[in-house]
This record gives sequence, C-alpha cells and structure tokens, in this order.
Amino acid sequence: MTTSHIFTCLLIAYLSILGRARDVPTNTYTTLGHGDATPTGSNFTFVCDPKRYSSLGLDMSKFPFCDKSLPYDVRASDLVKQMTLSEKVLQLGNTNRGVPRLGLPKYEWWSEALHGVSNVGPGTFFDDLVPSSTSFPTVITSTASFNESLWKTIGQAVSTEARAMYNLGRAGLTYWSPNINVVRDPRWGRAIETPGEDPFVVGKYAANYVRGLQDVEGSEDFKDLNSRPLKVSSCCKHYAAYDVDNWKGIVRESYDARVAEQDMVETFLRPFEMCIKEGDVSSIMCSYNRVNGIPTCADPKLLNQTIRGDWDLHGYIVSDCDSIDVLVNRHHWLGDTNEDAVAHTLKAGTYVEASVQQGKVREAEIDKSLKYLYIVLLRLGFFDGIPQYTSLGKKDICSDEHVELAREAAREGTVLLKNIDQTLPLDADKIKTLAVIGPHANATAAMIGNYAGVPCKIVTPLDALSAYGEVDYKVGCGEMKCRNDSLIFPAMQAAEKADATIIVAGIDLSIEAESLDREDLLLPGFQTQLIKQVADAAKGPVILVLFSAGGLDIGFAKNNKKIGGILWVGYPGEKGGLAIADVIFGKYNPGGRLPLTWHEASYTDMLPMTSMPLRPVDSLGYPGRTYKFFNGSTVYPFACGLSYTKFNYTLKSAVRSTHIKLNKFQHCYGIKYREESHIPRPCPSVRIDDMDCKERINFEVEVKNVGDRDGSEVVVVYSKPPEGIEATHIKQVIGFQRVFVPAGGSKQLKFALNVCNSLRVVDYNAYSVLPSGGHTIVIGDDIISFPVHVNFSS
Repeated sequence: MTTSHIFTCLLIAYLSILGRARDVPTNTYTTLGHGDATPTGSNFTFVCDPKRYSSLGLDMSKFPFCDKSLPYDVRASDLVKQMTLSEKVLQLGNTNRGVPRLGLPKYEWWSEALHGVSNVGPGTFFDDLVPSSTSFPTVITSTASFNESLWKTIGQAVSTEARAMYNLGRAGLTYWSPNINVVRDPRWGRAIETPGEDPFVVGKYAANYVRGLQDVEGSEDFKDLNSRPLKVSSCCKHYAAYDVDNWKGIVRESYDARVAEQDMVETFLRPFEMCIKEGDVSSIMCSYNRVNGIPTCADPKLLNQTIRGDWDLHGYIVSDCDSIDVLVNRHHWLGDTNEDAVAHTLKAGTYVEASVQQGKVREAEIDKSLKYLYIVLLRLGFFDGIPQYTSLGKKDICSDEHVELAREAAREGTVLLKNIDQTLPLDADKIKTLAVIGPHANATAAMIGNYAGVPCKIVTPLDALSAYGEVDYKVGCGEMKCRNDSLIFPAMQAAEKADATIIVAGIDLSIEAESLDREDLLLPGFQTQLIKQVADAAKGPVILVLFSAGGLDIGFAKNNKKIGGILWVGYPGEKGGLAIADVIFGKYNPGGRLPLTWHEASYTDMLPMTSMPLRPVDSLGYPGRTYKFFNGSTVYPFACGLSYTKFNYTLKSAVRSTHIKLNKFQHCYGIKYREESHIPRPCPSVRIDDMDCKERINFEVEVKNVGDRDGSEVVVVYSKPPEGIEATHIKQVIGFQRVFVPAGGSKQLKFALNVCNSLRVVDYNAYSVLPSGGHTIVIGDDIISFPVHVNFSS
C-alpha cells in the first residue's frame, strides 16, 4: 500500500485516522465478522467460532487471541504480534482488510448513529431485508427536552436497531456519534447535530446518549473498564474547538482556531471530558482544524496528555476523514511529506509502512494503535459474540415502541415561544377548516436532517393536521430560500377563509449544514413577507411553526399581535408531523426549552465568526458569546420555553454555606477582581485539582402546577460567581431536571450538586478554582435564588 492510499481514512497508535468521506457511497457492504452479506443474514457468526475456523481449514487452538480465558489485552497483543508489518498496515484504514492466514476477517469501522442508524458511511446500508430504521429527532431538538433519561433511552433504542442490523449483515458495531461540539456562534452550520451552547448540558447529553449506545445491561459498573462489554461502540467528536465549517471562504480544513487556554478548559474541552469520565466512551474523533497553529490530530498535548493521560480514555482515537491529506496539503504542517505527516499523527496519539521503513516512526507505535482497536472489538463481542444480543433481528428495527419513542422525543423537544391569550392549544371542536401554509408544511426529508438513515415512515405536518379538519394547503414559497413572492397571494386567500391558519416555515440543509455556515440570522427570501401578509389576511388564529437548528431573528412575529402562537420544533424526525399536531391541538402540553440563544440579526454584524473568544473583546467592540458571556438583548434567551399551564416554585430547604478545611498541601491563590469590587480575603481561591471536592450543595424545590392542564416543567439551576470577579461568566448551568406534574399537583425535586463542579471559575491561567465568598444559586429564570457562602480555613 502506498502512502497515498491511506489518505481517506487511517487508524493509528494513540489515535486512529478514520473519518467521514465527503461523497458517501450508497448500497456498499464490507464484510464484518460474520461472512458475506446474504439476503437472510443466515450465516452470521463471530470470529472465534470453532466451526468457522474449521470451515476455513484452520486450527483455532493455534491462535491464542481466540482463547477466551485470556485477558483482552493479552489476546489483542497476540493477534498483533502474529501480523507482518504489511499486514498491520492493511488494518489501519477504516476498512480493515483482515488477515486470511490468521482467520481474521475484514471489518468496516465507519458507521454513523447520530439520531438513528444512518446510511452515511460504508459500514451500514439498507435494502429489501432492512429497508429502514427509526429516525429520531435531530440532536438539537432532543436536547431541547432537557431530559437525561430520554437521551439515554434514545441511545438504547438506536443501539438495539444497530445490533439487529449487525446480526443481519447490514451494519457494523462502531458508530462515530455523537457530535458534542459547543455552538459558539449562531451561524455555525452544524448546530443541527449538536446539543447546543452550554458545555455542561452538552456534556450531560454526551454522557447519557453514549451510555444508551454502549452499556450492556448489568455491566455498567464493571471494575475493569478496559474490558467492559459494549453493546455498540460510540465516538464523541470533533475534538477540539471545531465550529467553523465554511464562512466567507474560510473552511474547516485549513482554519486555525486561536483559542485561549481559559476557553479551552472552560468551554471546548469540558463536554469531551464529561463524555469520557461520565459516559466512558470508547472513541474520540479529532477534528480537521488547527488549534493555536497545531493540527488537532497531530497535537500530543490534546491527544496523549489530555485524552489518555488526564482523562484515561478506554478506547481508541480516530481522526476525521482525509485528515492526513488535510495536514499536508491544507495546513502545510511543518512542510511535511506524506510520511512525515503520518509519523507526526501516529506519535501524537498515527503511521504507515513507508514511515516505518524511513525510520520516522517505530513499528511499536502501530502495534499500540492496533491493540487499542482490537480491544474495542473484543469488548463488542466481535471475536466471541454477546449471547444476549444474538436474538435481535428485523422485529427490533422500526418497532412500534421505537417509533412511538421518536414521536415522544419530538413532542418533548418542542418549544412554545409565544402564546397570546392562550391561543394554543386550538380547540378541535371549533376548528373545522385549516389553512396549512409554508415551505415546511409538507416537509419530509427536511424533518430528519443530516446523518440520517431511511426512516420507517414519515408523517408530515400536513398529513397529521389533516386529521383535525378540512385543510387548504398552500406552499407560499417555491422553495426554501423563497426567492420570489408569486405564491404569497394564494396563501393569503386560504388564510382569509380558514378557521385557523398554521404557517410552517424556517430553514433547512440548503441554508445550515455541514460545510455550510449561515450568512445571517434571518428567514430566507420572502418568508418574512409571507408570514406577515398571511397573518394580516387571516380570519382566525395564526400559529407559526419554525424549523431550524440555529436561532432566527423573528422579532417581527414575536411582536405581531395577529400571530397568536409560535412553536420551534428544530428538525423533529420521522414523526415530527404528529408531534406538531399533538401540541397544536392540545394532546400534548409542550415543555421544551431552547438549547441556545436566539440573537437579534445585528449580532452577526458585531463580530466575525472566526473570533474565538467567548468573553467580550472590548478593544474590538466584540460582544460575548453564549448566554454565559453575552449580556445584550436577545430575541429569545437560552432555556426559554412556555407551557399551557403555570408552575410555581418554592424553595423547601437549602444549605447556604460550606466550610472547607485545608491541609498543608493545599494553597490559596489570588483571583482577579475589578478594582471597585475588590474585597480582601484571607484565601481568595483554591485550585480544584488540589481538593477532594466531596462537599455538596443540597437543596429541595417544590414545583406546583397551579394551572388546569397536566404538564412537564424543566427546572434549570444556575450558579453565579461572587460579585466583581473579573472576566468570568455571568451565570452557568449546574443542574437541571424535567418533571411531570399533574394539574393541581406538586413534585419535590432534590438537588445535590458538587461544590467544586458547580461553583468553579476558570481563571486567566486556565486553572479551575473555587473562589471564596458569596456565590448565588439561581433556580429558573431568577424565580428563586439563594446565597451559598464558601470559606476556607487551615
């Protein structure tokens, strides 16, 4: 194999260079561990099956890597040691070529499962035997539920379908999902794939979804995490500081993200740390971009020191697709040759035969890489099978339970942004005719977003709303970008006659997507005019339903009294139409919250997308980013969301101070305060790494439903640092719970939050410190707050 042949996808030492291709082949199949694909999948097996070795004319007893009595690391080492250098190189791409003389079959590493089993990547495909899989809402929509158990349950359903498809020869066992990059800028095209702008929420989503994908029931607390069984393997991506795709000609493959260490620790790295430490993910994918001049896939500090050293990853690291080629031809890193680039990435945590032969990398680095890979495959049962999953098959794909879960996830992720005089829900007994208008009114593919498979059965908004009355459907725009206004007048005529008008508008993957960042925060083309004129003409109540991932400046609709209700649904998956109808007609009371800030359109004129600091840059007039650092006006703030009922909060109990006694090895450190706010303290702060951090902030909140409808409330808890600390966050999410409360009822929610994690501040030197003094805990949108005083003594 020449070096050029490994550019597309490469697996490596501390890292594995695999990734996603730009042009995805369809209906391709690479043999996994179960023989060639057949229409029935009847020849499924696992590698170390004695019958399989016998059929190959090989004696399995001669291969210690098939000895189940040996530890996984011993078995993986034995397998690698039996390979020649040329054979090892053939296992380094995303398509492992196998070693026939050892009975090792081919394996395709690249499959995707962002919000359902996807047909992106050659490891998975659909055909007559498996024509589809459940397509759940996109990540941004599911995140809006603020429901950790839902995120894990979706992961469990996806992994069940993935295992079933693997048994049928239609999928792999390794999935490069989820995407857990923080949405720093509202223009980023891949917000659709992410859990939003708050690093804590993103990290919690990552940990729960990964647990849902990976955990084998009964082995969640396995003592040896390097041999903990895996249902499927998950991969948290894209590490790190990746959130520019293609903005004004600046593209991800050559972008150099200039990031302060303070922001790296506080924002960009935290979700990945949580993914590893809380989710025990088995893979991390490094990104295309550079960080402070160094390609992430060639940075030993980011990869070896942090991922493996500080966070103790139990698995492999993988690069995004074509990253070696990108490193040489786009970043021009150190003037590297192809072989040099391979050597750098291998040593950072990557390789190839020519690099070894030229003495630029040791063969032992390749051995280490392959060992990580085969340990993951051993944990997946690729070599030995996992008996409890062998019965999974076609009946477990697109099951009624999973399809209903997709509908429930779309409902929980729906956010009610406006509801004048209880316009919503509409009364089905009074509404006989409906005008259903807009470019998304009959949405199909748009509902499932990107990195999607083939959905079981899409129900469009139009289909679902047709069950509630006679529908007059008018598209209003010729296409999503709505380049002309010729179809607005027929839409106005429909609204003039209907008992109620529902406008389904927004944006889609032609405007925000991978490799496509947004230019502005406005509705495209004549959509704003369409909405205004239809609302003005409407006889009955007008409801606006919006599809998008990133925020939209819809201040005109927010302030338009003719528009009684506004719903945001993100990209709601295959049952999105049903979810929309359920909410509009009151079968479901919405409780979702926005996972990112909706800025006014002028925000994008204040700073370039390529400005990486989260904090305001006063010298340039740049505002802060995300709710944590931006203090200007917004269209809708982070975590905004209404309900058809009303909830009251009561603080039942709370610990308002914590005293921490320091030992002789713990030291006090200064922390910068604004001069006018400086209050001398004997011990301004202590570094969290020096502390045991066992102290808890305990409090209890009663949530009472004082309305006449059952509903779910999301209780979001924030902390505010002591007054006057310079250049720190305004507030930060430290916990949240979603709770169902029947009308007239109440629920008690208990919180026990770690003091260090919840009250920490990341200082200029990128140390996480716990400041002394008066912190504030805020529950909801300043509904309740109480002080927590931190003091230290020797």
